[in-house]
Amino acid sequence: MTLTAACGGGGGGGGSAAKADLGAGAAASQPAAGSQPAAAPTSAAPKVSKAAVSIEPKTGSVDVAPNAIKVGATGGKLTTVKVSDKTGKEVPGTISADGSSWTPSAALAVGTAYQVSAMAADADGAVAQADSNFTTLTPTALAKASDNVDNDATYGVGMIVSVEFSKDVKNKDQVAKGITFETSNGTAVKGHWFGDRRLDFRPEQYWAPDTKVVVHYRLKSVEIAPGVYGGDRDEPFTIGRSQISTVDAAAHTMTVARGDGQNSEIDITSGSDDHPTWNGTMVIMSKEGTVRMQSSTLPGMTGAPYDLQVPHSMRLTTSGTYVHGNWWAKNSIFGGDNVSHGCVGLKDVEGGGDSTTMGKFYGGSIVGDVVIVKNSIKKETLAPDNGLSGWNVPWGSW
Repeated sequence: MTLTAACGGGGGGGGSAAKADLGAGAAASQPAAGSQPAAAPTSAAPKVSKAAVSIEPKTGSVDVAPNAIKVGATGGKLTTVKVSDKTGKEVPGTISADGSSWTPSAALAVGTAYQVSAMAADADGAVAQADSNFTTLTPTALAKASDNVDNDATYGVGMIVSVEFSKDVKNKDQVAKGITFETSNGTAVKGHWFGDRRLDFRPEQYWAPDTKVVVHYRLKSVEIAPGVYGGDRDEPFTIGRSQISTVDAAAHTMTVARGDGQNSEIDITSGSDDHPTWNGTMVIMSKEGTVRMQSSTLPGMTGAPYDLQVPHSMRLTTSGTYVHGNWWAKNSIFGGDNVSHGCVGLKDVEGGGDSTTMGKFYGGSIVGDVVIVKNSIKKETLAPDNGLSGWNVPWGSW
């Protein structure tokens, strides 16, 4: 810590006050006859500020955590704080209302050398200054953050961005702040944690069609877990047209509402009484084409066993709920009975056909489209982390 003295009235050692400049021989000169003797030069001690500035980390520190910087003042108030890297780029920050501390707007960058200079003034205006230089750590452990969006892809209005971390996240608040959404129409997006590794993001209501979105990951300097850091990247995508499909399990129908006003009603079959379909709002997670479905993979399965190649399959839940083509059921089943093991089936042909009922629905659907199921006899509540089902959580609890 270096204390700088304020200006004083006379000469005093190492102070900043001016010294009297006496010419050569002046000390031996005598006053003129009848004149008063000249006043002797006075000497006053320089003012020492009562303020003291503290900076952490201390000068020369290395392997400093990006959030470890602290600048404070006692006996006065901070007036100036400048934190910059070796290129001169300054770190934005704020001095507190009482002048006792300075807080950076974001964590410092890892693997970077910084210089700090801070000044504080006491009640008399005398100034104290302190300086420091240090280097932040270079991460040796990284956590990967994977999500379900592709650059420049187009998604439905129900799209939820789901981020999975490769390690348990301890500093959840800092991680959530490190992932932000830039939207073309100002749509606000908020995150919700499911456990220690999954963070889902969505707006309060379904996205507006044609919204342009950029996800900004700024986790390079965020300590995700002790000693573990993330990475930085940007991911742009677009919200396409609106398509919201509502399945009425009791009526065996699905109403498809499109943004262009061309709505349609389709006969379907959903889960049987032994294996009813979930009620709730789901989102098409993926379009998987033909999927092999086996009864042996279903816990507690009842009825005749099956092993089928199922065309036009679109996944709705992680646990295995699909909307898909059905080519093995009689025509009277569609619109008349629920016989599936929890999926929503539309009429199709073996191998799938583009012109079939399911073929047309598959071709007109995109990931992120909403599928709502109602009037199923299933009593359990669909878990919001089973697929992209976070729309079932009220916004106040999200």
